[in-house]
Order: sequence, then structure tokens, then C-alpha cells
Amino acid sequence: MSLRIGIVGTGGFAQGFIPLFKAHPLVDQVTLCETDDEKLAQNAAKHQIAQTSPSLDALCAMDIDAVCLFTQNWLHGPQAAQALDAGKHVYSAVPAGVSVDEIEKLVSATARSGKVYMIGETSYYYPGVIYCRQQHAKGAFGRIVYGEAEYYHDWDHGLYDVARWRGGENWRETAGIPPMYYPTHSTSQIISISGAFMTKVSCQGFVDEHEDRIYPDNNWQNPFSNQAALFSMSDGSSCRINEFRRVGHPGCVRMTLFGTDGSFEDNAHGAVWLTKDRNEKQQLDALLAATGQPIKSGGNMDKVTAADGTHLGAAQIHDTARLPREFAGLPNGHAGSHQFLVDDFIKACHSGETLPNSNNAWDAARYVLPGLAAHESALQGGALLPVLDLGDPPTRN
Repeated sequence: MSLRIGIVGTGGFAQGFIPLFKAHPLVDQVTLCETDDEKLAQNAAKHQIAQTSPSLDALCAMDIDAVCLFTQNWLHGPQAAQALDAGKHVYSAVPAGVSVDEIEKLVSATARSGKVYMIGETSYYYPGVIYCRQQHAKGAFGRIVYGEAEYYHDWDHGLYDVARWRGGENWRETAGIPPMYYPTHSTSQIISISGAFMTKVSCQGFVDEHEDRIYPDNNWQNPFSNQAALFSMSDGSSCRINEFRRVGHPGCVRMTLFGTDGSFEDNAHGAVWLTKDRNEKQQLDALLAATGQPIKSGGNMDKVTAADGTHLGAAQIHDTARLPREFAGLPNGHAGSHQFLVDDFIKACHSGETLPNSNNAWDAARYVLPGLAAHESALQGGALLPVLDLGDPPTRN
């Protein structure tokens, strides 16, 4: 049975996903939801979608199977819980929520509903993260000692436009969200590789003095544009997470991980795998470059059928053979992650599984709760604070 899905929000980020949901062979119908009547009409025409809804309330009352949220990031938690309680599967852009209460209610709603919840965390599918998961599964790292992950995105690199789009006339009120309220691009990299999670944190904040006054003139009374946190991990290792929004850097989402036997390093000069015996130093740039991959004929990895097109933005390490052929030539952003996110969510909903292959509600909690504790630590001058953990997901159906 094919799925009927509703997509909520028609902003810039949604534009890369609407064609994917619409093209997936297991999706029969797409309903577009937007509170702005003009934007709704324009996007319905642009994407050739006949069914529309003027609100999430109306969408939840419709005969659909799943709700996909591409709304303002401070709305995700309550909207996801509402859709789950209405009996819908939920896909949500990051973050999952912006308070402990929202995350607790989201996890409870997921468990209570028996529906699929998936957080659209792109970093899970980043080529370097996939490579490290493979190495960790083989035992090549040995025991994990220390990791560091970072998301550097300066305001001059498009964030002003994003904030105005999301916040409207009063965009400054929501623009200064604490960087550690949006940590999932970083935290998910470490957590999804080792399976360990954060237990304690000490965080330092950089008090912003820029003339735009985004910090501290915001709804959160947040003075910090940059935050750096040191975490204790459940496996005995430690990790450092940096979330910087005012930084002289071209921008990145990347990760470095050190083990007792081998290490992965990624910086502006490229990515390498190293072993402590000095016998192995592998340059990984070609393997991890998200330059696009021709689709494979009949699932045969050795036979490339160029006429069938390309999975845009994918890397050699991506398992593109598992993607629908209908995705060839369609958008695929954030280092090749978008097509895998959509495919994993749709397949989980269609199969009857209560958990997607990745990024379930319990994962989402472990991605975002460390950041909430880190921000509180920064407000207390770096005090060592516990990180709430909501546990492992229930056994997969």
C-alpha cells in the first residue's frame, strides 16, 4: 500500500525535499501545507501538487499517513508531538525541540503512538561519518578515546536571510537562539559512530559584541554567538563540540575521532585515516567527496548505466544502489544525505517498523539534550552539569 504524506512548510530547505517525497515510488499522494495562502498556491503550482492544507491542525485531521515538518526550528517539538498524537508518522527537520520538556513529550508521544518518528539529521549520512561507522564496526579504532565535532556557520554566510525568512518582521527575536540549542549536526556524528552518549558537560560561551545586536537582544536573552563544550561520554571517552556562528572561517560540518588503535582526522587540508603503528596512512578525500554517483544497473555495483542519470551529491562510500532509481537527477544536499533521509523514512513507514534505520526519537533526544545542558553550563560560567538521558529505544517491531 502506497503512502499519503503531508509536507508542512514551503521555505528554502523544503524545496530540496518536496521533489524527493513526491518522486518516491512508495508515496502515492503528497499534500502541501502552508499557513501563507500565497506561498501555498505558488508552491502547489510549482511542484504540481493538487492537494493542499492551510494549517497543521487541518492536515492532522486529513486521511494521510505521515507528516513531514519543515517549519521554524523552535516549532518542531510541539508540532511533532501533535502529529504523533493524531496517529501520523512524523519526519522532522532539526532540531527535535528546544527544551527538555519538549523532548520528553516528543519521546513519550512516539512511544505512546507506535508510529515512526525520524529526525532529519543530515550528519548521520555524511561520508566521513559513514566511513568511521564502518571502521568502528570492524574494531579498527580500538577503544574510543576522544572525539571532536564542529559546526561553523558565520552570519555572513546566509544566516541573515534564513533568519528573516523564518522570523518574519520580528526576526531578531528568534535569530539569537543559543548555538547549543542547534547542536545535532555535531553531536550526531560522534553518537552515531560509537553508540556512546553524553553524560556530563562543561561549556564556555563567547559573549558577542557585534553591532547587529542579535546577541543578546533575543527571546532567549542569549549573549553567546559561539559555544564550546567538553563532554564526558558513557563509554569512558570524552568529546568536544563547537557551535560557532560568528567566526572567520568558510564554514564546515566535520568530525575527528581518536581511538587506541586508529584515528580519523578531518580538517581544511582533507580527511585521513591513521594507525598508531605508522604503517597505515590513507588519504580519504576521493572516497568521501560528495561529487555525485551514476546509478547502478539492476543493483549491480560493477555496471554503471550512465544514461540512467546520477545521484547528485553522493560520494563513493554512499550505498546509492539502495536508493530508488526515481531519485536520479533530483536534489540531494548536505553531502549526499537528503535522498537517504527520505528513503529511510518512507521505507520505515511503509514496512510497519516502529523505528527507522536511523535517527529515531531516542537518537534525536541524545542529539539535542546535551546542547541544552551545555547552554545552561555556559550561563553558569562553565559549571559541570549532568546531561539528561531518556534511554534506549524499545525493541524494534
